[in-house]
Amino acid sequence: MKLLLDENIPNPLKKELSDFDVFTVQDQDWQGKENGELLKLMFENNFDALITADKNLQSQQNFKTYPIPVSVLNVPRLTYKHILELIPKLKEILNTDLKPGSVVIKNN
Repeated sequence: MKLLLDENIPNPLKKELSDFDVFTVQDQDWQGKENGELLKLMFENNFDALITADKNLQSQQNFKTYPIPVSVLNVPRLTYKHILELIPKLKEILNTDLKPGSVVIKNN
């Protein structure tokens, strides 16, 4: 599975997802792209899912245009330590049948 980490996700998270083919927005030289343009580039480059912390993405985008699954990480602070706590749940979701649209992942 080919994943893209949005630019708001700390790059060290890449190593925590080594079971997958993971790229960062910086790896792709897509920094500063608007969400719609980013989803279009992902679709054109055969990405399977986006990992982001952008909680507004689900209300800003029409996932019928670019049917890419998006996992939105909902953490109290956008730090590697806080995101690391969500990795088991994220992996579980990524290993299931992902559907286009967004899924919010947070600690219970």
